[in-house]
Amino acid sequence: MHLQGYMTLTALTYRFLEPILYGRYPRQMQNILGSILPEFSATEKQKLKQGLDFIGINHYTSYYVQDCMFSACEPGPGTSKMEGYCAQSSQKNGTPIGEPTELAGKNVYPEGIEKIVTYLKNRYHNIPIIITENGYGDMNKPNSTTEARLHDEKRVEYFARYLDALSTAIRKGADVRGYFIWSLLDNFEWNNGYTVRYGLHHVDYETLKRTPKSSATWYKNFISQHMVKEPKVEHS
Repeated sequence: MHLQGYMTLTALTYRFLEPILYGRYPRQMQNILGSILPEFSATEKQKLKQGLDFIGINHYTSYYVQDCMFSACEPGPGTSKMEGYCAQSSQKNGTPIGEPTELAGKNVYPEGIEKIVTYLKNRYHNIPIIITENGYGDMNKPNSTTEARLHDEKRVEYFARYLDALSTAIRKGADVRGYFIWSLLDNFEWNNGYTVRYGLHHVDYETLKRTPKSSATWYKNFISQHMVKEPKVEHS
């Protein structure tokens, strides 16, 4: 499940987490979709009472949303009936929600990850959370120098700021059990193919040679500096 923006979070949690956790659809969904929604059987409701092991969040950026039920919206992501009548945008009145990147709509807004995690903690009784994806993408530049490809300062800055924001949520009591960077290697990125790179390691797509970027070294040092050592257990 992708929860990419704090402002779109309510619609997405209603759409996914509310039915999973409570075996019922929120009134807003029922009003919009009506009989289209499938009903939960008694067996399914019983299974749902067992709860969740954790909530997984894929987070990259944040968006503003606009209500499209009671105001006019231009066609776009989120505006359809099935999506909840919520238009999403990476800017408001021409001002981006965060620092723009090479990828359209993937602005850097660290506050978003703290808001998402805190919101889920408060709404769902602090169910354990795992950040299953978090990363910074840039465009593949075949004609750039090797040095430029490996010195990815923007990615380092992104992770430093997002991890700091995540730690704020943890200090507020959020039960965050894990954090996974996307990704270890440059790879095929869905509809973007090989035109976008997210990896901590650069991959030469002709030779498949893998070379660590500055972000790989930074993250290795970050982990070693923040490692929690297990207490020694003495055996009698």
